[in-house]
Amino acid sequence: VSGPGPCPCSSHHPLPSLRSRAAHTWRLRPPTSQAFSCIDQNRDGIICKSDLRETYSQLGKVSVPEEELDAMLQEGKGPINFTVFLTLFGEKLNGTDPEEAILSAFRMFDPSGKGVVNKDEFKQLLLTQADKFSPAEVEQMFALTPMDLAGNIDYKSLCYIITHGDEKEE
Repeated sequence: VSGPGPCPCSSHHPLPSLRSRAAHTWRLRPPTSQAFSCIDQNRDGIICKSDLRETYSQLGKVSVPEEELDAMLQEGKGPINFTVFLTLFGEKLNGTDPEEAILSAFRMFDPSGKGVVNKDEFKQLLLTQADKFSPAEVEQMFALTPMDLAGNIDYKSLCYIITHGDEKEE
């Protein structure tokens, strides 16, 4: 099933995939309605199975089990329009502290507790581990990343940008 084309907000994505939702968030924080539009591929105002399948396909995951898609849709307990989407989105975020979760992840790379991580070591991790970034994606990310004079990433400031946005872009 083919949708009407790429996500309407794709021109704003600093990274071409969903490898890092945080990276997308720290570039800009699109309104929830824009996120809904990215998923509602057929633009009928309701997120259905074919919308989910097409969204996954655009993100490079082409063989999503039917059961997984069905489970997602069942969370809405009926048609998933924008209002239901907002409710589900809010439920997923309720009780979570994304800033603390991100800080905890960075602290694993900061055993001295100074609030910084080495740029070169972090770059090597991004290029070689898990969902690998391309060199261009890493450079694009680093262009937005607060660093000290020694080239260390100030991850506390970075976490603030990821979770609150960069006030310079507003």
